[in-house]
Formats: sequence, structure tokens, C-alpha cells
Amino acid sequence: MGMDVVDYEIKGAEMQFVEVELDPGEAAIGEAGSMMFMDAGIGMDTVFGDGSASQGGFFGKLLGAGKRLVTGESLFTTIYTNQGQGKQRVAFAAPYPGKILPMDLAKLGGTLICQKDAFLCAARGVSLGIAIQQKLSTGFFGGEGFIMQKLEGNGLAFVHAGGTVVRRTLQPGQTLLVDTGCVVAYTPNVNFEIQYVGKIKTALFGGEGLFLAKMTGPGEVWLQSLPFSRLASRVFAAAPQRGGSREEGSMLGGFGAAGLLGGILGGDDE
Repeated sequence: MGMDVVDYEIKGAEMQFVEVELDPGEAAIGEAGSMMFMDAGIGMDTVFGDGSASQGGFFGKLLGAGKRLVTGESLFTTIYTNQGQGKQRVAFAAPYPGKILPMDLAKLGGTLICQKDAFLCAARGVSLGIAIQQKLSTGFFGGEGFIMQKLEGNGLAFVHAGGTVVRRTLQPGQTLLVDTGCVVAYTPNVNFEIQYVGKIKTALFGGEGLFLAKMTGPGEVWLQSLPFSRLASRVFAAAPQRGGSREEGSMLGGFGAAGLLGGILGGDDE
């Protein structure tokens, strides 16, 4: 199966979505739950794995689905095919604030390594696999950077990143130290390792964790300013059941809201 060549338009600022335009017979694959809307002439078909030609036969599909399960994604993907006579559009929405990045795999050497929850959608024919870091230290301490997704093919793929995104081009031997959660994607020729922060005091009280990702060129690296894990931890820490104290408004308003919420949740016997 050849790669479908699709047109697209990314809309929005902080909460983006991408509209993919399909010619008759063309198709796009989307992550489960990512579809926003589609024209009436588009047909949906949920498949086991990613639906690419590399997954021919039952065992190929089973292996592809297993790879997706390892990366924390659904066993299934949905294929959106233009079954009409003219151009049709289907849109995929970002799951949290950030940016949608169009990745032309043909211009990136045919392969892209990205964080395990970054994939949003792609043209039909793009293969979704896993990339497991080989070094033992990376496996033990890599955290979010240990098991990543591998996108292969020569078509368009769309990945999502949190906050603001920056692309860095690393020259041969050039090294960049990054928080492991801030790595969105990189080309496979970039060397990915884990490095200890170096000082016990920094490791314990610096707030950045014990280890950093050490990325050495040559190659391309995409970084995000707001990993979803960081956003989720801040929200969870500020939640009332965790004793969060980041209240908006006056102190009196905060106490009043907390008391009212406590009465509703805990009940009132009087």
C-alpha cells in the first residue's frame, strides 16, 4: 500500500485541531478518540493495529496492536476513507493545550521517534511501532523517554506537543540536556542517553528530578515547554482532596468555597 498524499490545515492557537482534506479513495488514520468532525462522505472503519500494509495477516496485526499497547495507546485505530466523489474533510483535535506539528516523514529520512502519547493522526500507510532505548541506564531511569513511538513511512504524520514547541538542529557531536518529559520527537540518528544531574542537593531539592535526557547530534529534536505529566501533577497537587491551597480571589472567598464544598461532599447532619 502506497502512502496517501493529503492536504491539511491546522487551525486555532492554544487548543488546535487539524483538518485533513482527502481526495476520493484517500484515507487517514487517527488515534482513538481524536476525531472532531468529518464530512458525510467519509466512512469510518476501526481496525486492529494501525492498518498499514506492513501488518499483513493476523499475526502481523496482532504484533502491531501489541506494540501500540506497550506504548500505552489503544489496540485499535480508526481509518477515515473518502467514499464520495469529491474532496472530503475530517478533523482531529488536540487532547490538551499545545501545538500540532506536521511531520513529513519523507523529508525526515522515513522515520521519526516521538513520545508515546504524541501521535494524533497520519495519512494512510504510515506505520506505528515502538522504539525501546537500548542502554540499560536509559531503561531504568529514562522515565517518559524509555519506551517511545516510532513512525515510519514517507507520508504526513501529525504529532501533538504541550505548550510552546521549539525545534533544534544538532550538529555532529553537539549535545543538549533536556528534561525527559520535554522531549517530543527526534530523528533516529540522534543519540539519546540518560545523565545524572551530578549533585545530591540539586537532585533532591532542584525540582527537576534525578536524571536528564542527553541528546547528541547530528539530527533534529523537537521540545515542548509543558509536558502533560507536569500539567497533570500541578492540577492534582492543587485539588482540594490533596490539600491544595491555590485559591483564586480573596481569602474569605477561599474559606467560604472550601467550607461549602466540604459540606456538600462530607454531608451535614444538622
